[in-house]
Amino acid sequence: MRKKTFAAAALLAAASLALSACGSGDDAKSAVTVVSGATSNKAATILDTPFEKPDLVLTDTHGEKYDLRAETKGRPTLVYFGYTHCPDVCPLTMNNLAVAKKALSKADQAKLRVVFVTTDPARDTPSELGKWLKGIDPAFVGLTGDFATIQAGARTLGISIEPTHRDKKTGKVVSVHGTQVIAFSPKTNGGYVLYGEDATVDDYTKDLPKLIKGENP
Repeated sequence: MRKKTFAAAALLAAASLALSACGSGDDAKSAVTVVSGATSNKAATILDTPFEKPDLVLTDTHGEKYDLRAETKGRPTLVYFGYTHCPDVCPLTMNNLAVAKKALSKADQAKLRVVFVTTDPARDTPSELGKWLKGIDPAFVGLTGDFATIQAGARTLGISIEPTHRDKKTGKVVSVHGTQVIAFSPKTNGGYVLYGEDATVDDYTKDLPKLIKGENP
């Protein structure tokens, strides 16, 4: 379920980005609104001024240190912030990416990095992240760590996340977070394409071959 709360993307923003309170009981629809500095072909928003890849050093599903910039340098990379207890948009987004990835050649699949950064690190331990991602795509990278560090990293991409809390209406523990997938070019390492939560398997299937090459979708 979604909560209609909007966050400005600060200095580097090329869009106003929506937040989603997964499981909040409010099904207002969120969206990405394109403003100056970006062009859109419906699913994809191409940023005129790419985001710099976040300087994030977190913990992966094996309990090892993972330096996002170093590990994904020169590789086509998709980054998404969400949490494993999300009942709707997070698993849908990751499953869409997993299905689209399977349509790629084996060589392109090996090049692609899909990185899921938890917004709920208290519950999303390396073990829990590993179990969840194994059911989607074992090759996807899951990262957890200090919430403040994760929040700061997301903010550099214009994505706002809030501390996990208990929803007053439903009593469920929810994590309110931006629902955008950011694609980083293997050529420049800049985040130059943004996808909203309405992006479909077909959208990703069509665009991934181009993103692998660092081209505009």
